[in-house]
Amino acid sequence: MHNTEELTDRPQSEQVVAPVRHHAHHRLGRSAVAVGALSLLLLVALGRLFDADQWLTHPGFRAWQTICVAIAVQALPFLLLGTVISGAVNAFVPAHAFSRILPRNPALAVPVASAAGVVLPGCECASVPVAGSLIRRGVTPAAAFAFLLSAPAVNPIVLASTAVAFPGSPEMVAARLTASLATSAAMGWMWLKLGRSDWLRMPPRHTGHKDGHSRWEEFRLGFQHDFLHAGGFLVLGAMAAATFNVTVPRSVLETFSGSAWLSVLFLAGLAVVLAVCSEADAFVAASLTGFSPTARLAFMVVGPMVDLKLIALQAGTFGRAFAVRFSTATAVTAVVCSALTGWWLL
Repeated sequence: MHNTEELTDRPQSEQVVAPVRHHAHHRLGRSAVAVGALSLLLLVALGRLFDADQWLTHPGFRAWQTICVAIAVQALPFLLLGTVISGAVNAFVPAHAFSRILPRNPALAVPVASAAGVVLPGCECASVPVAGSLIRRGVTPAAAFAFLLSAPAVNPIVLASTAVAFPGSPEMVAARLTASLATSAAMGWMWLKLGRSDWLRMPPRHTGHKDGHSRWEEFRLGFQHDFLHAGGFLVLGAMAAATFNVTVPRSVLETFSGSAWLSVLFLAGLAVVLAVCSEADAFVAASLTGFSPTARLAFMVVGPMVDLKLIALQAGTFGRAFAVRFSTATAVTAVVCSALTGWWLL
């Protein structure tokens, strides 16, 4: 993590070369557009060469295309919201504000950050850039990660959608809230105990307000960086999720529904690959009537914390080494918390 004072107190020589960097970024942007256009033309040429019209019009490819676009479009508004918040935090919120809100003891800051997700609407796509911005502003990573996991799982919109999807079952709403808060807090404390700072490989980015720049300019630059960077990984995650939806037959779902433990593990894995937005996953879980309530609870707890698009976003924001370790540990913790909560409340 970069030191805020080092980033804000720039030498005069660096301020002089800022216009040069600005023009370099413009040239890089034009080059990227040119490469993208050439790549598109190459794909069209290869398609004509290998007679791609048949598989482009195949029902399976059409279904894959529809699911991929649907996931990306569904998540895009929340990613946009998250990057707007991230840019605003970076430009307008003083670094010392977070140290005043959160307890100084990191172990106490974790449950406070986890509980903050209850009052802040957001999706998993929005929570990743916000968590990255919080870390850049000096918040302990354990608290930022607890917020990252809790915000998309226990915010008011998600709890309301769960109540609508499971009418007459307030225990399901309570179980989702309990299991999600327990998972996020446990992962925050686990990072305090076992996490290492060298696992984080956050991309270099200006943090904080610089002299000579308006805060609105700082907001624009931060928003532009986070949105473009995370958007590419969102598309990759959507493509992976669509591939699973198309290639795995429905008969596989029925095979696992008969076993209590296998059904929990299967729906937890299904939540990872389906990559359904947390505001809509309760309706998917409610439609899986052949599975036990605890299995469906695991689907709703794991999904907002570990899915393909979220793993891709974490890899782009914090680094691949972090994403692999953190996602694996989160999935195991979420399954355990779901099983225990389901045994207790359901």
